[in-house]
Amino acid sequence: MPPVADGTVLSARALNRALLARQHLLTRTGGSALDLVEHLVGFQAQEPQEPYVGVWSRLDDFVPADLADLLEQRTAVRVLLMRRTLHLVSARDCLALRRLHDPMLVARMRGTLGRRLPDVDEAALAAAAEPLFAAAPSTLTEVAMAVGHRWPQAAPRDLGDALSTLLTLVQVPPRGLWRQTAPAKNTTIGAWLGAEPAEHTPDLAEALVLRYLAAFGPAATADVRAWSGLTGLPAVVARLRPRLRTFRDERGRTLLDLPDAPLPDPETPAPVRFLPAFDNAVLGFDDRSRIVDDADRGLSVQGARFLLVDGRVAGTWTITRAGDTSHVVVAPHRRLTAAERDDLVQEGTRLAVFLSDGDPASEVRLGDPPGDE
Repeated sequence: MPPVADGTVLSARALNRALLARQHLLTRTGGSALDLVEHLVGFQAQEPQEPYVGVWSRLDDFVPADLADLLEQRTAVRVLLMRRTLHLVSARDCLALRRLHDPMLVARMRGTLGRRLPDVDEAALAAAAEPLFAAAPSTLTEVAMAVGHRWPQAAPRDLGDALSTLLTLVQVPPRGLWRQTAPAKNTTIGAWLGAEPAEHTPDLAEALVLRYLAAFGPAATADVRAWSGLTGLPAVVARLRPRLRTFRDERGRTLLDLPDAPLPDPETPAPVRFLPAFDNAVLGFDDRSRIVDDADRGLSVQGARFLLVDGRVAGTWTITRAGDTSHVVVAPHRRLTAAERDDLVQEGTRLAVFLSDGDPASEVRLGDPPGDE
C-alpha cells in the first residue's frame, strides 16, 4: 500500500486489514507462543481453554503443549489485568503491568462490591489473607471463609472477589492446562514468580499504549481506554503524540498509530479464521465496527466464539464432542459464497482435528444462514 499521510481518513475496511495484520490473523506468524502472547499483551482467559484456539488461529505449527508448558514453567501466568478480567500473559508482563492496573482494578471492585461489603476494612482483609495464599495455592472462597469470621456480615463469595483485586494473585496450574479441568486456585505473584510486581510509573503506561497500537492500531484514545480500562490516558497520549502518526476514521475520530506499523491494502484477501470466546481482536475497542456489525456486537460479551469471513464476524461456532473426537459446528449469519464455504470447511476441519489432538475423524459441520430452509 502506498504511504499514508497524517490526517488521512481510513475506511473500516482499511482498519480491518490493519487489525488482522497486527493480530496475525491475516497471515499466521512463526516464532513462539510466548512471542505471540507478549505481542498481543495477553489473551483474555476467564474461560481456561479459549486461549489455545486464539494462539492456534495466529501461530504456525502450534501444538497445545507449547502454551501449557509456559504455564507449568511459570513463564506465563493467569492474572487479573485489563478491564478487571483474567488474562493469560507472560510472567514479564505480569510483573510489569499488574501494579499499573491497581487503581482501575480497585475502583471496579468497589463499584461492584462496595454495597455488599459494609464495614469491611480492605487493608485488614488483605493482610489477613495474604499469608494464606502465599503459603499454598487456594481458592478465593477457601481463604475468604478462613478469615471471614471477622466480617460475618459479608458473604465469603464477595470477600473472595475483593481479595482477587486487593492482593496481587495468579491462578496456578493445573487450571488452564490443555483439556484439563481444575479449581481456580490462587497464590501471590511473589510466591509464584519469586519477584514482586513493579511499582506504577508513567513510562509503563506509555509503553502499554505503544504496545496496544502495535497489536490493535490505528485506534482512538477511547479504544485504548476500552481495552485497558485505565483512566488518565489523555495525558499519556499527549506525551506520546510527537512519536505517533494520526489518521481519522469515517466517524471523524482521531486515530493514533505507530510511525512504521503495517497498513495493508484494504483489498488484501483475508482468510477464514476462528476466534475463541472473548478474543481481544473483537473486544479490544470502543468502536468495534472495523470487525463486527452492531447487530452482533452483544454476542462478544456473551462468550460467543466468532467466525471471521473476509475479515469480519460472519457467524458463530461451537464444539460438540463424541469421546475424544471434536466437531466444529458453525452457524453462519449470512449466505456464504462457494469459495467462502470451501475456505471455511478447510479451516474448520483443521480446527476440529486440533481440538481432538489429531483425530482424523473430526470435522466441521455447517448450518444454514438465517432465513434459509
